[in-house]
Amino acid sequence: MGKGCITTTKYFLFLFNLLFFIFGALIMGFGLWILLDNQSFIKVLQDSSMELKVGSYILIGVGSFSMLMGFLGCLGAIYEIRCLLGLYFTCLLLILIAQVVAAVLIYFQRDLLREKTSNIVIKILESYHGQNRTSEQAWDYIQRNMHCCGWKESTDWNVNAVIFNSSQMLYPCSCRNTSITGDNGTDSGFCEAQSPNWPVYSTGCMSSVESWLFTNYGVILGICLGVAVIELLGLILSMGLCKSVHQEDYTKVPKY
Repeated sequence: MGKGCITTTKYFLFLFNLLFFIFGALIMGFGLWILLDNQSFIKVLQDSSMELKVGSYILIGVGSFSMLMGFLGCLGAIYEIRCLLGLYFTCLLLILIAQVVAAVLIYFQRDLLREKTSNIVIKILESYHGQNRTSEQAWDYIQRNMHCCGWKESTDWNVNAVIFNSSQMLYPCSCRNTSITGDNGTDSGFCEAQSPNWPVYSTGCMSSVESWLFTNYGVILGICLGVAVIELLGLILSMGLCKSVHQEDYTKVPKY
């Protein structure tokens, strides 16, 4: 490989690693969002599912490691350090394999994930006491802003212990249909209905939440696909540059 080609490969590899660093930061940011967000369906799942919390830590770790690999790749490309290029190639290959395995597992376990999500929500409805716990606040936020009630339908709330054992006609205030006049209530906790027909939204939250999750899955899958493409290009360029550095005996860090 000529010197001009080596220089071109070096700076292209630097560019791809800079993008790899940025995508790593985005993945880490997504993991932090899952961990820290308090006003979305993610928080509802996180308080009842240890797997999601562990997954957020994994995303943070993968994003941080990707940023580190991007930095090492930039350093190895600019200064033509062969050992760094070899380490970068090996780690990048391992990351790519892990991503493919994770994507396959998620795809084949999607029905199990959907069932687990439904079970988590039903447990939240059963144990809801209107005491402003974080998961309860998040679920109230979902019902109030998505204009829905329950998971599949509003009757899902009949399993709630407070509603079932109460002598009053109680319903969750966050389900209250604001288009119905003559009924005032709070935004959380329980409200008393004036008739057996609750003044609530008739549709469940499952379709709205699945649409919301699909939108966010699309974002993260798009980021992961972009990272995978950059990883493949990085593997090819790092291998070519590493061989060229060996052939041309570039063993010293160039001085500028």
